Order: sequence, then C-alpha cells, then structure tokens
Amino acid sequence: MGPGPVTPVVKALIIANVVMFVVRSLAMSLTVPLELVSSEVLTQFRIWQPFTYLFLHGSIFHILFNMLTLWMFGVELERMWGSRYFTKYYFVAGVGAGLTQIIASLLPFGPFASLYNAPTIGASGAIFGLLLAYAMYFPKRQIMFFGVFPIEVRYFVLIMGGISLLSAADGASGVAHMAHLGGIAAGYLYLKSPRLGGRLNVIAEIKYRYVKWRINKMRRKFDVYSGGRTDDVKRRIH
Repeated sequence: MGPGPVTPVVKALIIANVVMFVVRSLAMSLTVPLELVSSEVLTQFRIWQPFTYLFLHGSIFHILFNMLTLWMFGVELERMWGSRYFTKYYFVAGVGAGLTQIIASLLPFGPFASLYNAPTIGASGAIFGLLLAYAMYFPKRQIMFFGVFPIEVRYFVLIMGGISLLSAADGASGVAHMAHLGGIAAGYLYLKSPRLGGRLNVIAEIKYRYVKWRINKMRRKFDVYSGGRTDDVKRRIH
C-alpha cells in the first residue's frame, strides 16, 4: 500500500498540517484569521488566507484522508520531479484552488451566494491537483476505489472531478467543491504552460526518458543471443 517511505517535502507538509490541526483544536481563535473567507480577502485585504487555509482542517477524518492521499500520490511525484518543483506545484494548485473559491463567491448564482462569507479550510484543493498530475503521468495505474474496486487512476480522477462539479452546481454540501475543481484546473494549467511549469516539466520528462534509455541499454548487455551458423551443432551462446 502506498509508494514507500515519505519524501522530504511530503513529510514537512504532513508535520505542518498535523501541528496546525492540534493548535486549532486547542485554540481555534488563534487560527480563525488563517481560514479562507472571500469577504475578508476582498474587503480586509487578508491576502495570506489563500495560502494559510491549506494547513487547517476541521476534523480528524478530514486531515487523515488528506494526509493519506498526500502520501500515497505525492511521494512518487516528488521523487520524479524533485522537491523544489513538487513544492511549487503543490502550492500553485492549493493557492489556485483558493482563488477559484473567491472568484466563485462573486458569481451571481444561487449555489455560490453563500460562499462569500463562508470559511474554507483544508488541503483538498492541492490534493486534487496532485491527483490530476498523477493521472497525467500514470494514467493506467490501478488503485482500489473505496478500498474495494480496482480502477485506473485516470478514471478515478474523472469520477472525483465529476462528483465535485455536480456537487458544486447543487450547492447543498458544506464541502468546498469549487476549490477542488480549482486545484485541478490550476494544476493542469501549470503543467501545460511553458512559461510556468511546462518547461520544467519537459526537462523532468527528458531526464526520465534518458535514465530509462540508459537502463534499457545496460539491460541489453546481459541478454542471451544465439551466435554462429544455424547448421552448427555447437552454436555459441553469449
């Protein structure tokens, strides 16, 4: 289960989230200014909130599932990209998710009216960005959906994105579904944009392909080939 030992940035993020969860549990008043509230960002200029809300969680299950997903999908991405690029991507997806929540709160539609003064917390937006990246790099990898059904990652992300889209349109849930969609959108744009992440992504891909080519080249040295004439009884094997 999972990708193995925790990588440095994933480990630091998990520790930071757990520490903030404990602090919030003991003294919620200290962390209230860190929650993302669209009205406060726009009127009181609390511009740090689209960043700080990523480290707050509302319940033990909230932080448990987010950190478990961060470990399961983030570790392999950090190993592949390197810690620096992984950190950039994580916060681009997370902050992008927060900004999406703010923009959605300004839309003149019924389901979004309540978002303007509603607090948003959690790393789910960044986590959804990681899910998208994982599906783009390893689309046919299989995971256990709800721990029961095997499903390819690309279909899993489509299902989760579809659920968030329908839930956001319905507006009945207290979950920040627009932030989930924003994390997916921000992550995709970052990976595809040559001026942002795409160029670094190409470099990482070239490095990966080069290492894979070297491995295959070394492997061929140990392959077994038949030699000599086909009618030779003592054909050489090398």
